[in-house]
Amino acid sequence: MAEALTNVAKHSGARHALVRVRRGDSRLEITVRDDGKGGADPARGSGLAGIRRRVAALDGVTRIDSPDGKGTALDVELPCGS
Repeated sequence: MAEALTNVAKHSGARHALVRVRRGDSRLEITVRDDGKGGADPARGSGLAGIRRRVAALDGVTRIDSPDGKGTALDVELPCGS
């Protein structure tokens, strides 16, 4: 998730960021949120597309919510065996 934090620092204009990592029964959940300008779009060739590809290669799921003016939320779930 270092790339997600780099995106926050370089592009978001955020004053604050939150990183949360939790392990559930069979998955690892990672959340990165910021209070920046929003508008992040993986289709525009940003680093978010690369994150999405790498997570998918591990059979994970990526959700990105980035409305204009309301910051960005990146949620990743990865399978995690016991």
